[in-house]
Amino acid sequence: MTIKTETPLTVNAYINGEIVESEQHEPRENPAKPQETAGYWPLNSVDDAKRAIDAADEAFKSWKKTDLNERIERMQKAIDKVRENQNDLVKLLSEEHGKPLYDAEGEMTVSLMFMQYAVDNAERVYSETVNEDDRGKNVLRHEPIGVVSAISPWNYPLALSTEKIAPALLAGNTMVLKPSPMAPLTVTLVTQLIAEEFPAGVLNIVNGEAEIGIELTSNEKVRKIAFTGGTATGRHIMKSAADTIKNITLELGGNDPAIFLEDFDVNDEAAMRRIVISNFLTGGQICMIAKRMYVHESIYDEFVEKYMEAANKWLRIGDPTLEETTVGPVNNKQQLEFVQELIEDSRQNGYEIREVGKVADEDFFNNGYFMYPTVVLGADYDSRVVAEEQFGPVVPILKFRDDEHAIELANDSELGLTSSVWGEEEHAIEVSRHIEAGVTMVNTAAIQGLDIRYPFGGVKQSGIGREYGEEGMLEYVDSHVINIPKQKDLPHIPQ
Repeated sequence: MTIKTETPLTVNAYINGEIVESEQHEPRENPAKPQETAGYWPLNSVDDAKRAIDAADEAFKSWKKTDLNERIERMQKAIDKVRENQNDLVKLLSEEHGKPLYDAEGEMTVSLMFMQYAVDNAERVYSETVNEDDRGKNVLRHEPIGVVSAISPWNYPLALSTEKIAPALLAGNTMVLKPSPMAPLTVTLVTQLIAEEFPAGVLNIVNGEAEIGIELTSNEKVRKIAFTGGTATGRHIMKSAADTIKNITLELGGNDPAIFLEDFDVNDEAAMRRIVISNFLTGGQICMIAKRMYVHESIYDEFVEKYMEAANKWLRIGDPTLEETTVGPVNNKQQLEFVQELIEDSRQNGYEIREVGKVADEDFFNNGYFMYPTVVLGADYDSRVVAEEQFGPVVPILKFRDDEHAIELANDSELGLTSSVWGEEEHAIEVSRHIEAGVTMVNTAAIQGLDIRYPFGGVKQSGIGREYGEEGMLEYVDSHVINIPKQKDLPHIPQ
C-alpha cells in the first residue's frame, strides 16, 4: 500500500476507524523555506477530542480481551506498512521539520526498531507467569490500563509517537494521539497507517492546540497519559491528571552535561566527531543532546582547538533535502529567536562567541530559519546559556578542576535526563556512578548512545517513568496478582 506524501499535503483526524474532515486547517510551513507550505493540519475541536476518547473507551471493552497473538500479528502488519512507505515518509518529515535527510532516516530507523522490538518481546513481557513453591501459588498478570492519551513533541515527532503506540496497543490499551502543530504531517499519516490494521477506535489521532491537550489529560475516561515535552508543560499535565489519579509517564526536558576527563584523548578524531554530532544533531533540538560541556582544565585549550576543527569539518548548514547537508534550519521561528536570545545574552556578558560550520548557499540560508551552530567559551557556570536548556544549535564549553568539581557542576541542575562521561573507560564509568541522570553514556552521547533494549527516562524534574526496553513496555500495564497461599489462615489466631 502506498500513500500520498506530495506537498503541500492536507491531513485530517482519524477517529473510530474513519478519516474525519475538519472545517478548519492550519498551515505548517517549511522551516527551510518559510514562504512555502509543507502541508495543512486540522484544527480539531474539543468535541472531536471527546469523540475520539469515547471511541477509544468503547473499543477498549473488546480490545482488552483480544488474544495477545492477534495484537502482535496486527502490529507486525502495521510495521510492514510503515516500512513499505518509509522513503516517502522520510522526505515528508525532512520537509515539514527541517531535518536533513540522514537525520530523518535515522528517526525512521529508531521508530521501526522499537516497534519491532515491542512486537518481538510482547509475548515474553506481557504473558502471565505462574509461580509455585512450598508457600503456595500465585499468578502474575499484566492487565491493560484503559484509554491512553499520548502527546508527542515536534523535535522527534515520529519516534516519540511510535514508542508510545506500539507498547500501548500490544498491551491491550486503546489510544488517542495528539502530535505537535510544529510537525503534524508525518505523524498523522503514520498513525493512520497503523490504525487501519486495528479495530475501529483502538487508535485515534486528533490535532489541535492547548485546549485539545487539556481535554486529553483531564477527561475522566482517560486512564493513562504518555507525554514527551517540556518540563513546564509536564507540571500542568500532572495537575490536570490529579483529579482522577491518572497513570502518567512524563519524558521531560534535559540540560545534559558532558564531562571530558583529563585522560580523554583530544587527538581522537572519531571521538571529536561524535562530540560535535552529540551537540548539533537535529540542530541541537533533542532532549538528550549534550548541552553543556565540562572539560578538565589541563586539556581545555587543546580540546577547544581540536573541537573547532571537527566542527568546521562536519557541520554543513543548508537545504535539508540535500545529502551533503548535516545541519538544517531551526524548526520554528519562536525557537530560533529563543536560541538567538541566549547567544546575545552571552555576548552582552562578554563571553567569547564562535560560529562554526560552513554554509553552501548564503541566500538560501538567509531566507530560512537558519543560524550558524555556535560555541560559547568563558561563560559563568550559572549563566543563562549554561543553566537553561537551549534546545538549539548553541553549546557552552567550560573548565573544571577535578572529578569532584565536574560531578558537582554536572549535578547542578533541576534536570537529569541523560549525560555522558568521556575518558579512559574505567575512570569514566566510576565518575558516571555519581551523575544524577536517568542515562549516562561513556565515550559517546545523544542518539549515538541510545539502546532501545534498556529503559530511557529522567530523574529530578526530567520526568516520571521510563520508555524503551522491557521497563518502558510495562509502563502500559497494571500488575494483577492472583494469590493462592497454602496457609490460608494467619498463624496463632484464637479459635
